[in-house]
Amino acid sequence: MLPYQNLGKILILLGLLLILIGGLVYLAPRWPFLQKIPGNFSWQKGSVRFYFPLGTCILVSILLTLLFHFLGRK
Repeated sequence: MLPYQNLGKILILLGLLLILIGGLVYLAPRWPFLQKIPGNFSWQKGSVRFYFPLGTCILVSILLTLLFHFLGRK
């Protein structure tokens, strides 16, 4: 296989992954349970609002780690 074919496969997979992540980000506000996960920080003072979804990031990291672990087995 030529090296450019490997690069092409990697770029296609990355594109599909970006489409999947984009779809999840687009649909995330419709899932209120994601905003209530412990560890998500929200701070508001006046017209300034800061939101950092640390708990959601940890949950997504664990799920992706498990997914790649099981998909990577041969």
